[in-house]
Amino acid sequence: MDDTTRRELPPAQPGAPDYPTLLRTASWDRVRQDLAPLPGGRSLNIAHQAVDRHVDEGRGEVVALRCVAADGTTTRVTYADLRRETNRFAHLLGELGVARGDRLVSLLGRQHEQYVVCLGTLKAGAVFCPLFSSFGPDPIRERLLRSRASVLVTTESLYRRKVAAMRDDLPHLRHVVLVGPSGAAEGPGLIGFDEAVARQPGEYDVARTEPSDPALLHFTSGTTGQPKGAVHVHEAVVAQRLSAELALDLHPGDVFWCTADPGWVTGTSYGIVAPLVVGATVVSFAGEFEAQVWYRILAEQRVTVWYTAPTALRMLMRYGTDLPRSHDLSALRHVASVGEALNPEVVAWGAEVLGLPIHDNWWQTETGSIMISNYPGMPIRPGSMGRPVPGVDAAVLALGEDGRARVQDGVLPAAVGQTGELALRAGWPSMFRTYLDDEERYRACFADGWYLSGDLAALDEDGYVWFVGRADDVIKSAGHLIGPFEVESVLLEHPEVVEAGVIGMPDELAGEVVRAYVTVRSGSTADDHLRRDLVAFSRRRLGGLAPKDIVFDEHLPHNSSGKVMRRVLKARALGLPEGDLSTLERQP
Repeated sequence: MDDTTRRELPPAQPGAPDYPTLLRTASWDRVRQDLAPLPGGRSLNIAHQAVDRHVDEGRGEVVALRCVAADGTTTRVTYADLRRETNRFAHLLGELGVARGDRLVSLLGRQHEQYVVCLGTLKAGAVFCPLFSSFGPDPIRERLLRSRASVLVTTESLYRRKVAAMRDDLPHLRHVVLVGPSGAAEGPGLIGFDEAVARQPGEYDVARTEPSDPALLHFTSGTTGQPKGAVHVHEAVVAQRLSAELALDLHPGDVFWCTADPGWVTGTSYGIVAPLVVGATVVSFAGEFEAQVWYRILAEQRVTVWYTAPTALRMLMRYGTDLPRSHDLSALRHVASVGEALNPEVVAWGAEVLGLPIHDNWWQTETGSIMISNYPGMPIRPGSMGRPVPGVDAAVLALGEDGRARVQDGVLPAAVGQTGELALRAGWPSMFRTYLDDEERYRACFADGWYLSGDLAALDEDGYVWFVGRADDVIKSAGHLIGPFEVESVLLEHPEVVEAGVIGMPDELAGEVVRAYVTVRSGSTADDHLRRDLVAFSRRRLGGLAPKDIVFDEHLPHNSSGKVMRRVLKARALGLPEGDLSTLERQP
């Protein structure tokens, strides 16, 4: 936090409420009072808030979705349309014997059916679990097994390539619903989405779920062990709506584009739930990143609020100023970033090229919604994540010798400007309620009533939060968290590999990319041919999680228990001090 990084940009909207005003006027209780209970009761259901209440209140003909296909064609879906379609999908789940609390996994891209499946599942009182469609077969199998999902919704192509061969290994998976052309669902246990949904009635009594009932299951990778399944409840909608209004400046009538893949928590919380609960029109794009196309979507769809990743913004910066200035982006009012720390130069680029600074914010899979943000009426300090959302009690806690918050004798705040662990006082509405089948791991996330985020940060004298880095070695690449253990496990299955250590290496665009250090079997030749084979092997198994770089190393550093010391690998790779090596196993 030196003087060069603490320069301020004026508020993007000088007339918007300043931060002290937000603290006085915004609250969870205000949002709770505004949410519409289900008819005849006080139950709370996310899908009812996102869809049915708008129809009940006379806004059924408002366009809820504008789904832009890869070829540019756009499908418009009104809130009334979405109500009928989600009702029909909820009926289908009942026909399939899906009960309240059962889990459904979605393996789809950014497409119209994703919204129907998510919201129809919630209407039925079941739990929605989205997966990233670029996952390889192994991550998909692991998550299907751990979730014990009874229904999978995916496309015919993804099913044939990534799921069909493992179907006999998934005892809980009773039904696979295939999105695609008529007749695609040929085979035992396969159901065609279009035909099955079309025959269902268009009216449905939404399940009377309670605020504490499970609604969403998001898998997130850890530093060791298997992926963690964070469980969120219907009450999460309270925090998602308030943060959408305050941090994203979303209001009824806005046209909102969140570019996050629906397989990640952002793509659900802010790609589906929050903007629909607010009553905005949601834009989705089924294609991949292409600067010209993205600018065209912003212009043609008249997007007013845009939520995207720093990686995408850094890629757009490479195209200079002529391309954005050749498009009419005058509808844009607010631009926010998500997924990783936002470089100060990207904030300044937004102010110069788009006429709008980029608003950074911070949250995690476990938090369920934005916790810290830069607000429209607040000066921006480029490089800072901003200040806590009203109702969120955040602190930076002093560190112990292990680099995590010191908790033995009670947590203590770090001094102003001192690096500590970012923590949140437990109890906000969108807080995850457990890790699936791992209560011990869940309890370890808390100390003295504080949730310990595992992120290192510092506070300045005005309460702005500055990100420092991860306290552990999870790799954050292009906004996605990648657990080294998963990658190492697959590499170790290769017949030529005896050991592997995986780290993240800095990358100008993605933030970090995956690098694997590999020790090969005696007699094997560590050459470019084997390197290419390992890359291809891991990509077949892991998809987008696979390493981009493989280094052969006969002497990986271990601790006394035999674990590869990833932090030492990273320090050596970056030419940094290796730190405490007291537990390092000495080479013979």
